[in-house]
Amino acid sequence: MTDSNRQSRSDCKVCTVPSDLQAIQPPKQAIVEILAQAGYSPDSIFGIKLALEEALTNAVKHGNKNDATKTVTISYAIDETRAEITITDQGAGFKPHTIPDCTEPDRLPLPCGRGLLLMKAYMDEVCYRNNGREVYMVKQRQQQP
Repeated sequence: MTDSNRQSRSDCKVCTVPSDLQAIQPPKQAIVEILAQAGYSPDSIFGIKLALEEALTNAVKHGNKNDATKTVTISYAIDETRAEITITDQGAGFKPHTIPDCTEPDRLPLPCGRGLLLMKAYMDEVCYRNNGREVYMVKQRQQQP
């Protein structure tokens, strides 16, 4: 992993919330509003919001195991050219390569397991750090014609 994967930008904002699905909603909404103010297209905002929702839900449900005594930290830096978002949980971590492929025929009918695929589909870069306790995502803003 290179240093470019580190959020060292001076405009990086950080918030920590309880590990609760309701508590993650305000920071998610704040990020969506910043994306709109920065001129991201509705399609890009949709994709980033979906990836963010998946990462936050995974942090609460799978990382922190719905433990209300744990927290989720959201770090983000967004400008007119690039959105960087990092979600960190306090769980045991995981190895992304061990997660079954949700596109396999026997997994298609299952109601879960698509979050990692969606994050990769909608973001330009997704990488896991800190033994899987942290997901770093980047979306480059597409210039509108």
